[in-house]
Amino acid sequence: MSSTTNSPQPPDTDQATPENPETPEPQPPASPASPAENTPAARAATPTERTDTPTERASAPADEKTPVDEGPPVGEGPHAASAGGVADAADVADASADTPAEARTPVAADAQPEAEVPAESAAAAADGATAPAPADENAPAQAGTPAASGAGSGGESEGAEPPALRGWRAKHPVAARNVRYTVTTLAAALVLFALLMPNEPDRFRPAVLTRLPVEAIFGAAVLIVLPRTLRLVTAVLAGLGLGALTILNLLDLGFNEFLGRGFNVVLDWVLFDDARTYLEDSMGRTGAIAVVIAVVALVLAVFALMVLSVVRLAGLLARNSARATRATLVAGTVWVACSALGVQFAGVQFAARSTAGAVQNRVDHVQATLKDEAEFAKEAKKDAFAETPPDQLLTDLRGKDVIIGFIESYGRSAIEDPVTAPGVDATLADKTEALTEAGYSARSGWLTSATYGGNSWLGHSTFLSGLWISNQARYRTVTAGEHLTLTGAFQRTGAWRTVGIMPGVQKNWPEGSFYGLDTVYDSRELGYQGPKFSWSTMPDQYALSAYERLEHGKKRDKPLMAEIILTSSHQPWAPIPKTIPWDEVGDGSVYEDIQKDGKKASDVFYDSTKVKEEYGRSIEYSVTSLVDYVVRYGGKDTVLVFLGDHQPLARVSGDDAGRDVPISIVARDKPVLDKIDDWGWTEGLKPDDTAPVWRMDSFRDRFLTAYGSTPRPQSQP
Repeated sequence: MSSTTNSPQPPDTDQATPENPETPEPQPPASPASPAENTPAARAATPTERTDTPTERASAPADEKTPVDEGPPVGEGPHAASAGGVADAADVADASADTPAEARTPVAADAQPEAEVPAESAAAAADGATAPAPADENAPAQAGTPAASGAGSGGESEGAEPPALRGWRAKHPVAARNVRYTVTTLAAALVLFALLMPNEPDRFRPAVLTRLPVEAIFGAAVLIVLPRTLRLVTAVLAGLGLGALTILNLLDLGFNEFLGRGFNVVLDWVLFDDARTYLEDSMGRTGAIAVVIAVVALVLAVFALMVLSVVRLAGLLARNSARATRATLVAGTVWVACSALGVQFAGVQFAARSTAGAVQNRVDHVQATLKDEAEFAKEAKKDAFAETPPDQLLTDLRGKDVIIGFIESYGRSAIEDPVTAPGVDATLADKTEALTEAGYSARSGWLTSATYGGNSWLGHSTFLSGLWISNQARYRTVTAGEHLTLTGAFQRTGAWRTVGIMPGVQKNWPEGSFYGLDTVYDSRELGYQGPKFSWSTMPDQYALSAYERLEHGKKRDKPLMAEIILTSSHQPWAPIPKTIPWDEVGDGSVYEDIQKDGKKASDVFYDSTKVKEEYGRSIEYSVTSLVDYVVRYGGKDTVLVFLGDHQPLARVSGDDAGRDVPISIVARDKPVLDKIDDWGWTEGLKPDDTAPVWRMDSFRDRFLTAYGSTPRPQSQP
């Protein structure tokens, strides 16, 4: 232990009362210039309850050092003083700052106020004067004194004398006190924010964040009664729990903003890899790494700050246990009364239990997810067309070249939102007229997608499988099985060559076999030599041109069934390609200047008006590219089915937007559209409000039935 500390310690009885006292050496007389010996503080430093004689007290050498423990600074350790004692302790520390350690006298807890010290003595102490010390100034504090008792009990007794301030705290006691109050206030605010934080953007209101959480009351009650070690462990665990809750709430906010739902703690972890890929595609590798580092730092900071905040508040409760107990009882009474009476402020219940409710909701969600996985595995094995013979599938489409096209983020809001509707509706009207002039007709309706704002593959698989694929677990289950897909039905007949044009796929894609595709062309196999347009690897017009070059424009002995995914309308909707003459598309290098002249994603995505405008323009571009392709390269046997996979994120579609997407069927052969006359769809490419709205998973069976397929469910064993 250090011998330079001022902290009082229990007496060393072997040293204070030696068995064989020696004759003390005579002490020099006190200098008249040292009135500090007669101050109340000096008198108080001399124990009054000792049983040894003055001769025995004098036997201890004046320069002998009493070993003591080094105490923590005020406001940080278990001996921290209350606000009222900071200034006194600071004065004591200042007076002894320049005095040798062996000349410092422990101050007893019952010392008189320092204000009674003569002015000249205080000034001398402040200036570092070295007046002769009293003969017994190194005598240790007695066990019976309050100071000694406080040290022995861990310093948690309310009103215990704090150790002397040191360092900058001693020089600036007022600033130290202000810093301590500020840090404590911020710690309390952070804990309350974690307990009251909503997980939906539209619930962020002042009234929500100014409620009284029952979890804070219960936590305070527990921390007050726990012993020191157990209290520290509990505080750390509570801080970690609040940190985890805060991170999950932040994830909920992000998922609600982009996907229209909360974060699923069982299924959604795999989406972080997709998010990283999206960042790399949109911002480059360096930008993506910087974002990942920032996110990791934020997570660590949240956990660290929560733990430190709870530990600090736990120490404050322990040091002021009497007042904390009274405050906790009052708060608990207020909470019970407000809860029973249903007291509200600004339409929000004042007595809150949001944290307990959030934890319970997550537990329920986990249980429901696990239960749903098991139930869906059974559902996926049921199929109305599982054993339909090939010659009884899609008999009314034989000989037709069929395109099933998905337009990224093509949702109902594109047609109805006041910002995007004028441009998109004008494009739909113009392209309907172009189709009519080319001899085509169109019918349109609405489907309700299984996803929102992203996770396009869930929409694709729902549409093609006839099953409601609303999460990643369901997607894994269905793609690992043999459930018949709409594209797979074309393959089963043997009457079509089935291909996939997948510009958004940038790595191996084993799901191609599940979808019944003979050949899949991903972004690496389409021959594109131009620049990326943010996330989109290539313009839609180029992808359609590559399809014509690689498949449709070649001689073949079978008609084609092509699944084509168009990605130019993928967020962040900048820069957007421009339509160019088809014979100028080439290998895509022509798009270099178009990409450079386009808008920057950072200038568009975070502006609520611009992002809607550019989203509308991207839909106009995709629809134009697809319809122009059909008009230019289609024929009398061409059948086009195209739809949106999901609505855009809430920033574009709005907080109250549904999940509806438009779908259209285009054909030149009139009997093809006659087969769906009873569907009640709207003529043209724009469905109106009277058009029916179906769940997306119902389309497969409707389509197969309409075009001559005979249901034959799988026989039960």
